[in-house]
Amino acid sequence: MMSSSGPWFDMYLTARDSIVLNFNPFMAFNPDPKPEYNDQLTRATNMTVSAVRFMKTLRAGLLEPEVFHLNPVKSDTDTFKRLIRFVPSSLSWYGAYLVNAYPLDMSQYFRLFNSTRLPRPSRDELITDDKARHLLVLRKGNFYVFDVLDRDGNIVSASEIQAHLKYILSDNSPAPEFPLAYLTSENRDVWAELRQKLESGGNEEALRKVDSAVFCLCLDDFPIKDLVHLSHNMLHGDGSNRWFDKSFNLIIAKDGTAAVHFEHAWGDGVAVLRFFNEVFKDSTQAPAITPQGQPASTDSSVAVQKLQFRLNDAIKTGISAAKEKFDATMKTLTIDFIQFHRGGKEFLKKQKLSPDSVAQLAFQMAFLRQYGKTVATYESCSTAAFKHGRTETIRPASVFTRRCSEAFVREPSKHSAGELQQMMAECSKYHGQLTREAAMGQGFDRHLFALRYLAAAKGVALPELYLDPAYRQINHNILSTSTLTSPAVNIGGFAPVVPDGFGIGYAVHDNWIGCNVSCYPGRNAREFLQCVHKALEDMFDAMEGKSIKT
Repeated sequence: MMSSSGPWFDMYLTARDSIVLNFNPFMAFNPDPKPEYNDQLTRATNMTVSAVRFMKTLRAGLLEPEVFHLNPVKSDTDTFKRLIRFVPSSLSWYGAYLVNAYPLDMSQYFRLFNSTRLPRPSRDELITDDKARHLLVLRKGNFYVFDVLDRDGNIVSASEIQAHLKYILSDNSPAPEFPLAYLTSENRDVWAELRQKLESGGNEEALRKVDSAVFCLCLDDFPIKDLVHLSHNMLHGDGSNRWFDKSFNLIIAKDGTAAVHFEHAWGDGVAVLRFFNEVFKDSTQAPAITPQGQPASTDSSVAVQKLQFRLNDAIKTGISAAKEKFDATMKTLTIDFIQFHRGGKEFLKKQKLSPDSVAQLAFQMAFLRQYGKTVATYESCSTAAFKHGRTETIRPASVFTRRCSEAFVREPSKHSAGELQQMMAECSKYHGQLTREAAMGQGFDRHLFALRYLAAAKGVALPELYLDPAYRQINHNILSTSTLTSPAVNIGGFAPVVPDGFGIGYAVHDNWIGCNVSCYPGRNAREFLQCVHKALEDMFDAMEGKSIKT
């Protein structure tokens, strides 16, 4: 199946807003189940080695494709996996079609490593230099590089990597007065201009090392206090110790709390989540070093290079302005979360309800309770079943969810538990249909997006539909939602996509539901989450045949 992803890349790369908050999301890892492995140096070494192992598997063409199962009973089996392996790739699609399981497109994966987004006037550029063998490490706003692959492309021994990271962690150089990293949080045109000044000011070589590094490892000098602190730190931090343009930053706090923060133009959650899951599994099940292991006795002061940047006054002024803007913006962002422990996937499946539809229904009810109306809602869905597929939008707000929300919020006493269950079942069925349509390329958002793009490209007058207030309204997504469930993910999150919106990251686990919400002034995340909690309580009551408490 084909899709044309060019216009979608354009959409990201021509956007001039800061990529921080507006585009880049994060996913945080669960702690290592063995507590002593959460030591910062141990975990940073193990995760770095696992990440490089993943890269080598990927480049050797040995990474099995992810498969999207429309009917897992038939296709998520060893027989199918063996069968599909022997079918030539040009025909494997038909084999997959027969059992409704589609190997997912993996064209984004090569951009995971050695890649960065370069700021350019009016349209940024994605570059990948897979010849580079070094890792970029940021600590206290200082930049370090050392090789993680040798000349033959083999992974440098884990104890050497450990020695180099230990050396960086014990370097007591002060934080730079003008931390360069702030520039990656700037408006893209502003950053593009400053970047040209940096290059012509003798920093070309140092910047090339930053851009081409295998990935960026950020070592933070403080522990994580709680989940709200975790979200703020991994989504934006203080701006001095991240290179936001890198395809991803692997962040490891003082207490070993780890996360991936990624740039969104090159790829979507599917590719990052696959990498994320493999790194978690490999670093916890086949760790390269033990907490007792000694670092290699190697001269890290020779192997590790600290990058020096020459900054003239124009650049210093630019950094100060970027920092000021960054600090002011971050102050306005609120993040809060809830965990609902009455049940999750297992209970909902016994009720024959789609767990995702129940979570989405809770958001509809919550917003209705908080603001007295329902609004445009966006749920992202991967279209990686198609060649070069990116995403499509599921539109969870429907006549069904509206009717059901109004029954629960406005007049629960008028309906029996059975009637409420019936309405929830309708919502679930319709949500399932929307999800299948979106995943199979039958949504309307990207279609309309493409037609609009073509009109602009051909210089045709914009068709009337696009000038309709309804079109503007449906694209002003006040509820922007995204879900990731995996045994490796602790919590994930992103900022609202509109100033008066909520950014909702959620996960329905086996026996509980987690929800992480961000907003700007004018919206109240805590109150919204209380309403989400109430909605879930009410739905669980209805499922258990109890009457709803007003």
